[in-house]
Amino acid sequence: MGKLSGIKVVDLSLFLPGPMLTVMMADQGAEVIKVEPAAGDPARHQAPFDTYGDAEHSVWFANLNRGKKSVVLDLKSEEGKAALRDLIADADVFVEGFRPGVMQRLGFDYDSVRAIKPDIVYCSISAFGQEGALAHHPAHDMAVQALAGFLSVNDGPDGTPVVPGAPSADLAAGLTALSAVLMALVGRERTGEGAYVDCAMFDSLLPWCAHTAGSAIAGGPSPVSRAQRSLGGAGFYQVYETSDGKHVVLGGREIKFARNLLGALDREDLIPLAEAPAGEQDELIAFLRETFATRTREEWVEWFADKDVAFSPVLDFREALDEPHIAERGLWVEADGGGRHIAPAIRFAGEDWQPGAVPNFGEDTE
Repeated sequence: MGKLSGIKVVDLSLFLPGPMLTVMMADQGAEVIKVEPAAGDPARHQAPFDTYGDAEHSVWFANLNRGKKSVVLDLKSEEGKAALRDLIADADVFVEGFRPGVMQRLGFDYDSVRAIKPDIVYCSISAFGQEGALAHHPAHDMAVQALAGFLSVNDGPDGTPVVPGAPSADLAAGLTALSAVLMALVGRERTGEGAYVDCAMFDSLLPWCAHTAGSAIAGGPSPVSRAQRSLGGAGFYQVYETSDGKHVVLGGREIKFARNLLGALDREDLIPLAEAPAGEQDELIAFLRETFATRTREEWVEWFADKDVAFSPVLDFREALDEPHIAERGLWVEADGGGRHIAPAIRFAGEDWQPGAVPNFGEDTE
């Protein structure tokens, strides 16, 4: 029995933010009915594939849709609409991720769904929200990051933005939507009333710039990466290349770390620079670049083993997943019958977790 056992979710979302929201609910025991179009969730067709149980599935799809039921409905047909209304009749949560206006055209906007189930918690996830000048503008994660200002500081030393490694707008939306849905369910327990959640990827991402875009938030100029302590202007929050062409990072700017490292390197004279404003630490950064270039990544890992410094090697995903820490935390799990999953970040003490089965396309339609 998970924390959300007894909660029924009707999920029309595809790709990433919505399915991440609902898989986090399924992992905690919610009954999630994944309503797919005739072509299926596009994530089903994205390589690479692995064997989960008795079928091959996309690793992406499996990790975001385990434990759900798959129902295939044509929502442009009367039969499909009637079936969806039946599913909604006893649902607690309704999730959709279409562009604004689509659900109204299909006859399943919030007012229509609320007419079927008055206390429904209805969540719409979109790039820019249901209203406003950008509401109908097509966008995936990177375009949202670009328009929110984040891509401008996802740049290299020459100031050129690069494609981000993390889908920050998607992940912010998935987590924000989950929080909103759970808040609404808690509120419903007290008032008996449902709620409508208009979750925009743009709105979800924007608050996460508070620690870097303070000058712009206050009405001033935009931050420039090399002059920001968390974006490349500080020696102790920086990426360094090692002698074997790999990389390490210093990831903590507290002065105690500077004292510990620079003391061990016999360069206490540079400690004041570690406290200088971002953008004024070029001499310190140059010294650290020269120093890290003298040994391999693994030699530095060994050297730092007894040092109290926020240091890490830069690992690729293969190396990261093979790290002992992953196994110790149980974060990479093989399901019964095969197929690997990343374990949910939300787990509760004393409760065992196993990944639910990955639904075959349409297997629960009847």
